[in-house]
Amino acid sequence: MRPAELKRLTVEESADRYVELVRAKTVTGALSPATAELYARDVATFVSLAGAGRVLDDLTGEDVDAVLLGFARKPDGRRSSPGGESQSASSQSRFRRSVSAFFKYATLAGWVQVNPMTAATVMAKERGGLRAERRALTKEQAQGLVGAARSLTVAEPEGGRRDQRTEVRDALIVLLLSTLGPRVSELVRANVEDFYTNDGVRYWRIFGKGGRTRDVPLPADVAGVLDVYLSGSRPATAEKALLLSWRGRRLARGDVQAVIDRVQRRVDPAQRRTVTPHGLRHTTATHLLADAVDMDAVRRVLGHSDLATLGRYRDELPGELEVAVRAHPLLRRQASSE
Repeated sequence: MRPAELKRLTVEESADRYVELVRAKTVTGALSPATAELYARDVATFVSLAGAGRVLDDLTGEDVDAVLLGFARKPDGRRSSPGGESQSASSQSRFRRSVSAFFKYATLAGWVQVNPMTAATVMAKERGGLRAERRALTKEQAQGLVGAARSLTVAEPEGGRRDQRTEVRDALIVLLLSTLGPRVSELVRANVEDFYTNDGVRYWRIFGKGGRTRDVPLPADVAGVLDVYLSGSRPATAEKALLLSWRGRRLARGDVQAVIDRVQRRVDPAQRRTVTPHGLRHTTATHLLADAVDMDAVRRVLGHSDLATLGRYRDELPGELEVAVRAHPLLRRQASSE
Protein backbone atom coordinates (compact mmCIF):
# COMPACT_ATOMS: atom_id res chain seq x y z
CA MET A 1 0.00 0.00 0.00
CA ARG A 2 1.46 3.38 -0.99
CA PRO A 3 2.13 5.83 1.85
CA ALA A 4 -0.13 8.90 2.04
CA GLU A 5 2.74 11.41 1.85
CA LEU A 6 5.69 11.45 -0.49
CA LYS A 7 9.05 12.12 1.12
CA ARG A 8 11.13 14.35 -1.17
CA LEU A 9 14.50 12.84 -0.29
CA THR A 10 17.65 13.34 -2.31
CA VAL A 11 19.37 10.36 -3.89
CA GLU A 12 22.08 10.52 -1.24
CA GLU A 13 19.67 10.79 1.72
CA SER A 14 17.55 7.88 0.57
CA ALA A 15 20.64 5.76 -0.16
CA ASP A 16 22.03 6.42 3.33
CA ARG A 17 18.76 5.33 4.93
CA TYR A 18 18.56 2.22 2.77
CA VAL A 19 22.15 1.16 3.46
CA GLU A 20 21.55 1.64 7.18
CA LEU A 21 18.58 -0.72 6.94
CA VAL A 22 20.58 -3.27 4.93
CA ARG A 23 23.41 -3.30 7.45
CA ALA A 24 20.93 -3.70 10.31
CA LYS A 25 19.80 -6.97 8.74
CA THR A 26 23.21 -8.49 9.45
CA VAL A 27 22.44 -8.28 13.18
CA THR A 28 19.42 -10.56 12.82
CA GLY A 29 21.19 -12.89 10.40
CA ALA A 30 18.86 -11.98 7.50
CA LEU A 31 21.92 -10.95 5.47
CA SER A 32 25.57 -11.89 5.69
CA PRO A 33 28.00 -9.01 6.29
CA ALA A 34 29.63 -9.67 2.89
CA THR A 35 26.29 -9.45 1.06
CA ALA A 36 25.32 -6.30 2.95
CA GLU A 37 28.58 -4.64 1.94
CA LEU A 38 28.03 -5.58 -1.71
CA TYR A 39 24.62 -3.87 -1.57
CA ALA A 40 26.16 -0.85 0.14
CA ARG A 41 28.90 -0.59 -2.48
CA ASP A 42 26.44 -0.84 -5.37
CA VAL A 43 24.16 1.78 -3.85
CA ALA A 44 27.13 4.12 -3.33
CA THR A 45 28.02 3.66 -7.02
CA PHE A 46 24.40 4.39 -7.95
CA VAL A 47 24.55 7.66 -5.98
CA SER A 48 27.71 8.79 -7.77
CA LEU A 49 26.27 7.99 -11.21
CA ALA A 50 22.75 9.36 -10.61
CA GLY A 51 23.78 12.53 -8.77
CA ALA A 52 23.77 12.78 -4.98
CA GLY A 53 21.78 16.02 -4.79
CA ARG A 54 18.94 15.06 -7.13
CA VAL A 55 15.53 14.30 -5.68
CA LEU A 56 15.00 10.56 -5.90
CA ASP A 57 11.39 10.89 -7.10
CA ASP A 58 12.54 13.00 -10.06
CA LEU A 59 14.50 10.11 -11.56
CA THR A 60 12.88 8.54 -14.62
CA GLY A 61 13.35 5.28 -16.47
CA GLU A 62 15.69 7.14 -18.82
CA ASP A 63 17.84 8.21 -15.86
CA VAL A 64 18.00 4.64 -14.57
CA ASP A 65 19.04 3.46 -18.05
CA ALA A 66 21.85 6.02 -18.07
CA VAL A 67 23.05 4.85 -14.64
CA LEU A 68 22.99 1.17 -15.61
CA LEU A 69 24.84 1.74 -18.87
CA GLY A 70 27.27 4.08 -17.09
CA PHE A 71 28.09 1.29 -14.65
CA ALA A 72 28.48 -1.23 -17.48
CA ARG A 73 31.13 1.01 -19.10
CA LYS A 74 32.87 1.76 -15.80
CA PRO A 75 36.38 0.23 -15.65
CA ASP A 76 36.65 -2.71 -13.30
CA GLY A 77 39.30 -1.77 -10.74
CA ARG A 78 39.93 -5.42 -9.93
CA ARG A 79 41.34 -6.04 -13.40
CA SER A 80 44.86 -4.98 -14.18
CA SER A 81 44.70 -5.13 -17.97
CA PRO A 82 45.98 -2.00 -19.74
CA GLY A 83 42.76 -1.79 -21.76
CA GLY A 84 40.77 -0.95 -18.64
CA GLU A 85 38.15 -3.65 -19.12
CA SER A 86 34.58 -2.75 -18.20
CA GLN A 87 32.50 -4.56 -15.61
CA SER A 88 31.92 -8.27 -16.09
CA ALA A 89 28.46 -9.49 -17.12
CA SER A 90 27.88 -10.95 -13.64
CA SER A 91 28.83 -7.65 -11.96
CA GLN A 92 26.46 -5.75 -14.26
CA SER A 93 23.61 -8.13 -13.47
CA ARG A 94 24.31 -7.88 -9.74
CA PHE A 95 24.36 -4.07 -9.93
CA ARG A 96 20.97 -4.01 -11.65
CA ARG A 97 19.53 -6.31 -8.97
CA SER A 98 20.91 -4.02 -6.26
CA VAL A 99 19.38 -0.92 -7.87
CA SER A 100 16.08 -2.76 -8.38
CA ALA A 101 15.97 -3.79 -4.69
CA PHE A 102 16.74 -0.21 -3.66
CA PHE A 103 13.86 1.22 -5.71
CA LYS A 104 11.49 -1.51 -4.57
CA TYR A 105 12.11 -0.43 -0.98
CA ALA A 106 11.95 3.27 -1.96
CA THR A 107 8.48 2.73 -3.44
CA LEU A 108 7.22 1.00 -0.29
CA ALA A 109 8.77 3.68 1.92
CA GLY A 110 7.12 6.50 0.00
CA TRP A 111 10.32 8.01 -1.41
CA VAL A 112 9.08 7.64 -5.01
CA GLN A 113 5.57 7.75 -6.45
CA VAL A 114 6.28 5.36 -9.31
CA ASN A 115 9.16 2.89 -9.40
CA PRO A 116 11.32 4.08 -12.35
CA MET A 117 12.65 0.53 -12.81
CA THR A 118 9.31 -0.30 -14.47
CA ALA A 119 10.21 2.12 -17.28
CA ALA A 120 13.89 1.15 -17.55
CA THR A 121 14.80 -0.42 -20.88
CA VAL A 122 18.22 -1.79 -19.92
CA MET A 123 18.00 -5.45 -18.96
CA ALA A 124 20.58 -8.00 -17.84
CA LYS A 125 21.28 -10.61 -20.51
CA GLU A 126 22.75 -14.05 -19.79
CA ARG A 127 25.83 -13.13 -21.77
CA GLY A 128 27.16 -9.69 -22.48
CA GLY A 129 25.81 -7.96 -19.38
CA LEU A 130 23.37 -5.06 -19.51
CA ARG A 131 21.71 -4.35 -22.82
CA ALA A 132 18.74 -2.22 -23.83
CA GLU A 133 15.72 -4.46 -24.37
CA ARG A 134 13.69 -3.89 -27.49
CA ARG A 135 10.87 -1.55 -26.52
CA ALA A 136 9.48 -0.22 -29.80
CA LEU A 137 6.40 -1.73 -31.38
CA THR A 138 6.77 -3.04 -34.91
CA LYS A 139 5.08 -1.01 -37.62
CA GLU A 140 2.16 -3.45 -37.71
CA GLN A 141 1.76 -3.41 -33.92
CA ALA A 142 1.92 0.39 -33.82
CA GLN A 143 -0.62 0.68 -36.63
CA GLY A 144 -2.92 -1.69 -34.76
CA LEU A 145 -2.74 0.46 -31.63
CA VAL A 146 -3.24 3.71 -33.56
CA GLY A 147 -6.19 2.15 -35.42
CA ALA A 148 -7.77 1.07 -32.13
CA ALA A 149 -7.36 4.59 -30.77
CA ARG A 150 -8.95 6.12 -33.86
CA SER A 151 -11.89 3.71 -33.59
CA LEU A 152 -12.66 5.07 -30.11
CA THR A 153 -13.55 8.46 -31.59
CA VAL A 154 -16.31 7.00 -33.77
CA ALA A 155 -17.41 3.97 -31.72
CA GLU A 156 -20.88 3.75 -30.26
CA PRO A 157 -20.91 4.27 -26.48
CA GLU A 158 -20.65 1.02 -24.54
CA GLY A 159 -23.01 2.05 -21.75
CA GLY A 160 -22.51 4.09 -18.63
CA ARG A 161 -23.24 7.72 -17.98
CA ARG A 162 -22.33 10.17 -20.72
CA ASP A 163 -20.33 12.35 -18.32
CA GLN A 164 -18.20 9.37 -17.27
CA ARG A 165 -17.12 8.23 -20.73
CA THR A 166 -13.45 8.69 -21.58
CA GLU A 167 -13.13 7.19 -25.07
CA VAL A 168 -11.97 10.37 -26.84
CA ARG A 169 -9.53 11.21 -24.04
CA ASP A 170 -8.07 7.71 -24.21
CA ALA A 171 -7.71 7.99 -27.98
CA LEU A 172 -5.93 11.34 -27.61
CA ILE A 173 -3.48 9.93 -25.04
CA VAL A 174 -2.51 6.99 -27.24
CA LEU A 175 -2.21 9.11 -30.39
CA LEU A 176 -0.01 11.73 -28.71
CA LEU A 177 2.27 9.04 -27.26
CA SER A 178 2.45 7.02 -30.48
CA THR A 179 3.08 9.88 -32.91
CA LEU A 180 5.09 12.42 -30.87
CA GLY A 181 6.71 10.24 -28.18
CA PRO A 182 6.56 12.66 -25.24
CA ARG A 183 7.81 11.60 -21.83
CA VAL A 184 4.87 10.46 -19.71
CA SER A 185 5.67 13.24 -17.22
CA GLU A 186 5.40 15.80 -20.04
CA LEU A 187 2.05 14.37 -21.07
CA VAL A 188 0.40 14.47 -17.65
CA ARG A 189 1.82 17.96 -16.98
CA ALA A 190 0.27 19.35 -20.19
CA ASN A 191 -2.32 22.10 -19.81
CA VAL A 192 -5.01 23.21 -22.26
CA GLU A 193 -3.21 26.53 -22.76
CA ASP A 194 -0.11 24.68 -24.01
CA PHE A 195 -1.89 23.92 -27.30
CA TYR A 196 -2.18 26.73 -29.83
CA THR A 197 -2.70 27.31 -33.55
CA ASN A 198 -0.28 29.15 -35.83
CA ASP A 199 -0.94 29.60 -39.58
CA GLY A 200 -3.55 26.86 -39.46
CA VAL A 201 -1.24 24.34 -37.76
CA ARG A 202 -1.91 23.05 -34.25
CA TYR A 203 1.12 23.06 -31.94
CA TRP A 204 1.89 21.64 -28.51
CA ARG A 205 4.31 23.63 -26.36
CA ILE A 206 5.95 20.87 -24.32
CA PHE A 207 7.67 21.72 -21.06
CA GLY A 208 10.46 19.17 -20.81
CA LYS A 209 13.44 18.26 -18.67
CA GLY A 210 15.82 20.91 -17.42
CA GLY A 211 13.32 23.72 -17.95
CA ARG A 212 13.56 23.36 -21.73
CA THR A 213 10.50 23.88 -23.93
CA ARG A 214 9.82 22.75 -27.47
CA ASP A 215 6.95 23.53 -29.85
CA VAL A 216 5.90 20.42 -31.75
CA PRO A 217 3.30 20.46 -34.57
CA LEU A 218 0.51 17.89 -34.25
CA PRO A 219 -0.34 15.56 -37.15
CA ALA A 220 -3.69 16.61 -38.64
CA ASP A 221 -5.49 13.48 -37.38
CA VAL A 222 -4.23 14.04 -33.84
CA ALA A 223 -5.18 17.73 -33.95
CA GLY A 224 -8.69 16.71 -35.00
CA VAL A 225 -9.06 14.36 -32.02
CA LEU A 226 -7.73 17.09 -29.72
CA ASP A 227 -10.39 19.50 -30.97
CA VAL A 228 -13.15 16.91 -30.46
CA TYR A 229 -11.92 16.29 -26.94
CA LEU A 230 -11.71 19.98 -26.02
CA SER A 231 -15.06 20.84 -27.60
CA GLY A 232 -17.18 18.32 -25.73
CA SER A 233 -15.45 15.30 -24.24
CA ARG A 234 -13.31 17.01 -21.61
CA PRO A 235 -15.11 17.59 -18.28
CA ALA A 236 -16.28 21.17 -17.77
CA THR A 237 -14.05 22.45 -14.99
CA ALA A 238 -11.76 25.30 -14.03
CA GLU A 239 -8.86 22.80 -13.82
CA LYS A 240 -6.23 23.80 -16.40
CA ALA A 241 -4.86 20.28 -17.00
CA LEU A 242 -5.43 18.82 -20.47
CA LEU A 243 -6.01 15.24 -19.36
CA LEU A 244 -8.63 14.77 -16.69
CA SER A 245 -10.43 11.90 -15.02
CA TRP A 246 -14.22 11.93 -15.39
CA ARG A 247 -14.25 13.50 -11.92
CA GLY A 248 -12.25 16.43 -13.29
CA ARG A 249 -8.87 15.64 -11.73
CA ARG A 250 -5.50 15.72 -13.48
CA LEU A 251 -4.35 12.25 -14.51
CA ALA A 252 -1.27 10.78 -12.83
CA ARG A 253 1.55 8.92 -14.58
CA GLY A 254 0.19 5.56 -13.46
CA ASP A 255 -3.20 6.30 -15.06
CA VAL A 256 -1.60 6.55 -18.51
CA GLN A 257 -0.51 2.90 -18.51
CA ALA A 258 -4.07 1.86 -17.64
CA VAL A 259 -5.35 3.84 -20.64
CA ILE A 260 -2.86 2.17 -23.01
CA ASP A 261 -3.83 -1.27 -21.70
CA ARG A 262 -7.51 -0.47 -22.20
CA VAL A 263 -6.98 0.62 -25.81
CA GLN A 264 -4.74 -2.42 -26.45
CA ARG A 265 -7.67 -4.71 -25.68
CA ARG A 266 -9.32 -3.40 -28.86
CA VAL A 267 -6.32 -4.37 -31.02
CA ASP A 268 -6.40 -7.58 -33.04
CA PRO A 269 -4.50 -10.23 -30.99
CA ALA A 270 -2.19 -10.84 -33.97
CA GLN A 271 -1.00 -7.20 -33.75
CA ARG A 272 -1.19 -6.76 -29.99
CA ARG A 273 1.86 -6.45 -27.74
CA THR A 274 2.12 -5.00 -24.26
CA VAL A 275 3.82 -1.62 -24.30
CA THR A 276 4.60 1.14 -21.81
CA PRO A 277 4.47 4.92 -22.42
CA HIS A 278 8.27 4.79 -22.60
CA GLY A 279 7.99 2.01 -25.19
CA LEU A 280 5.82 4.29 -27.32
CA ARG A 281 8.56 6.92 -27.10
CA HIS A 282 10.92 4.30 -28.55
CA THR A 283 8.30 3.52 -31.19
CA THR A 284 8.15 7.16 -32.31
CA ALA A 285 11.93 7.45 -32.61
CA THR A 286 12.36 4.10 -34.33
CA HIS A 287 9.79 4.61 -37.06
CA LEU A 288 10.52 8.28 -37.76
CA LEU A 289 14.20 7.47 -38.24
CA ALA A 290 13.44 4.32 -40.25
CA ASP A 291 11.36 6.48 -42.58
CA ALA A 292 14.41 8.68 -43.21
CA VAL A 293 13.10 11.65 -41.24
CA ASP A 294 15.94 14.07 -40.51
CA MET A 295 17.70 13.09 -37.28
CA ASP A 296 17.73 16.63 -35.95
CA ALA A 297 13.97 16.91 -36.50
CA VAL A 298 13.45 13.69 -34.54
CA ARG A 299 15.72 15.00 -31.79
CA ARG A 300 13.60 18.14 -31.51
CA VAL A 301 10.34 16.18 -31.45
CA LEU A 302 11.61 14.01 -28.59
CA GLY A 303 13.19 16.92 -26.74
CA HIS A 304 16.83 15.83 -26.60
CA SER A 305 19.71 18.26 -26.43
CA ASP A 306 22.15 15.87 -28.10
CA LEU A 307 21.80 13.79 -31.27
CA ALA A 308 23.81 11.00 -29.63
CA THR A 309 20.96 10.36 -27.21
CA LEU A 310 18.76 9.13 -30.06
CA GLY A 311 20.75 5.90 -30.10
CA ARG A 312 19.07 4.89 -26.85
CA TYR A 313 15.62 5.23 -28.41
CA ARG A 314 16.10 3.61 -31.74
CA ASP A 315 15.51 -0.14 -32.12
CA GLU A 316 16.69 -2.13 -35.12
CA LEU A 317 13.99 -3.17 -37.55
CA PRO A 318 14.15 -6.50 -39.42
CA GLY A 319 15.41 -6.05 -42.99
CA GLU A 320 16.00 -2.30 -42.70
CA LEU A 321 19.57 -2.46 -44.05
CA GLU A 322 18.37 -4.35 -47.12
CA VAL A 323 15.63 -1.79 -47.72
CA ALA A 324 18.08 1.11 -47.29
CA VAL A 325 20.54 -0.35 -49.81
CA ARG A 326 17.81 -1.12 -52.37
CA ALA A 327 16.63 2.49 -52.16
CA HIS A 328 20.14 4.00 -52.29
CA PRO A 329 19.82 7.69 -53.37
CA LEU A 330 22.81 7.54 -55.72
CA LEU A 331 21.33 4.66 -57.68
CA ARG A 332 17.83 6.01 -58.25
CA ARG A 333 17.02 6.55 -61.92
CA GLN A 334 16.24 10.14 -62.76
CA ALA A 335 13.13 10.79 -64.80
CA SER A 336 14.12 11.40 -68.44
CA SER A 337 13.54 14.97 -69.54
CA GLU A 338 11.25 15.54 -72.48
